[in-house]
Amino acid sequence: MIITNICCIGAGYVGGPTMAVIASKCPNIKVTVVDLNAERIALWNDLDVNNIPIYEPGLSEIVKETRNKNLFFSTDVEKAIDEAQIIFISVNTPTKSYGLGKGMAADLKYIELCARQIASVSKNNKIVVEKSTLPVRTAETIKNILDSTGNGVQFQILSNPEFLAEGTAVEDLLHPDRVLIGGDSSEAGKKAINSLVEIYSNWVPNDKIITTNVWSSELSKLTANAFLAQRVSSINAMSELCEKTGADVNEVARAIGMDSRIGSKFLKASIGFGGSCFQKDILNLVYIAKSYGLNEVADYWEQVIIMNDHQKSRFAKSIVKTLYNTVSGKKIAFLGWAFKKDTNDTRESAAIYISDYLLNEQANIAVFDPQVSEKQILNDLNFLGTREANDNARLVKVEQNPYETCKDSHCVAILTEWEEFKRYDWELIYKNMKKPAFLFDGRNVLDSIEMEKIGFVFKAVGK
Repeated sequence: MIITNICCIGAGYVGGPTMAVIASKCPNIKVTVVDLNAERIALWNDLDVNNIPIYEPGLSEIVKETRNKNLFFSTDVEKAIDEAQIIFISVNTPTKSYGLGKGMAADLKYIELCARQIASVSKNNKIVVEKSTLPVRTAETIKNILDSTGNGVQFQILSNPEFLAEGTAVEDLLHPDRVLIGGDSSEAGKKAINSLVEIYSNWVPNDKIITTNVWSSELSKLTANAFLAQRVSSINAMSELCEKTGADVNEVARAIGMDSRIGSKFLKASIGFGGSCFQKDILNLVYIAKSYGLNEVADYWEQVIIMNDHQKSRFAKSIVKTLYNTVSGKKIAFLGWAFKKDTNDTRESAAIYISDYLLNEQANIAVFDPQVSEKQILNDLNFLGTREANDNARLVKVEQNPYETCKDSHCVAILTEWEEFKRYDWELIYKNMKKPAFLFDGRNVLDSIEMEKIGFVFKAVGK
């Protein structure tokens, strides 16, 4: 089957960039991204392409090149479903906050709503592609819903998990390590797999396109994120030991990273991982293991989350201890709020939880992040529900200038590894701070020797 029309339900961090790249590489295919969030769709359609809702290097250029040519953003979900031959589901799958599996299992209500809408609208055969990160055997649930419509429409369910790293998402899409497609082993299933393979083959070498059964594809995504998060927690566990023994965690990471069996990636000590995937996927993996009675397996992976939470808490406590065991009424400057550089995504950012701890100690916090808005920062804190929104707005000031953020502060905490932080005039920052001036580098961005020469009392993770 020649594919000429696809749609994606969900205009978020996965759906928007993925569909933009497909539209760019497949000019003969009409690509429509739909979402019920009218405000989000309006931003994707904004005349100023720099206002699109997701910041990723290179994304705005691709959207500008393809938008209203073969890439479209719309709130008309039913029309897009009806016209499409392939439907990607890329909606949010948060961790359940209620009921069975609360705090661990994935909440699939949005997936189910999508499946029911696809079933009610479709008049001809469709290929439905799981793009969201989902628990193993979710495809079976989707297929059961779709096949129960009784209107004679045939559906093939594929799993095509994303392996994007925020901040490099466009590069990851243009030059992926691999593209994974899982489907049914029947003839119809194989044809559906081949249809998706042909789309990716427009720019991805065939030896990097892997086909599996659906269950292997779904579990591979969870496993990949669990392994990566495990490495972060492992090096962070060693960072605490380094601080006690006088070792330098960066030197340790360099030494072990040169072992070809280990490699150097994801061995940078920090205040812990954030983002929409790692914690959610590991908790999902823990829940699946427990549901099969594999308690030792569940305990093993849960320890990765425990270590990550400990690292954030340890960093916040270190600030309080260093500032003479009290931060009440003191100004603490945060440089960075996004969970990593080159993105405006703040989901599960360490900055949220560190600030929450310090606010509970009655600190005043000033924040600067080059891509995150004041509205988002306050929303993140309000979502925790620890304090009234008015109290957060009173205690947290979001600045547009990093020098103003740091002025008259007792300490500066670097919480996102933005490259621009390295280029700041740190002598000027030091001059305008309270003395002694403390500098906490939670992301190992700055050179400790240079900062100490300026006069900072410098503290970094693992040193």
